[in-house]
Amino acid sequence: MATADDRDQRATAPRTPRAPAGTAPPAPAGTDLQSFAVQLRRMNGGINRAVHGFAGDQGLHATDVQALAAILDADEPMTPGRLREHLGLTSGAVTACVDRLERAGHIRRVRESADRRVVHLHYAADAKALARAYFRPLAQAAQGARARFTEDELAVVVRFLQAMNEELTIPRSPGD
Repeated sequence: MATADDRDQRATAPRTPRAPAGTAPPAPAGTDLQSFAVQLRRMNGGINRAVHGFAGDQGLHATDVQALAAILDADEPMTPGRLREHLGLTSGAVTACVDRLERAGHIRRVRESADRRVVHLHYAADAKALARAYFRPLAQAAQGARARFTEDELAVVVRFLQAMNEELTIPRSPGD
């Protein structure tokens, strides 16, 4: 049997609103689209500050740093044509970018021995070490954040990031 105190607690306890029949229940606090958007913008802003700082220190453009990341992350040797597709630039803009990166010592062009027309872009070892040192605080921040989660939780985070990257590659029109 409920006591008067029990009834008082139930009467004053905040009620969770129920979703109308046939609709999904409200998202837990912090998991709605707006919360994701805010957190992604904040993270993107921090990464952009680091990228722009590195670009400025190296006399590069922010796009040049995006090109370096694409070369570093590529599963196979990067070519200027694939870099153009990845960055969404014209062939002339990619040529200018690759020229800047090569002059600055960040990459080297290597002709494929089997087909001399094919050029592969390689991140220069010294430049890679320089970038690693510059971005070490970002890596340390990522490691600090990772330490707060279990392996199972991290697997979900990685799945989410992979899904976001997949979604961002889908061509969409403004307003879709």
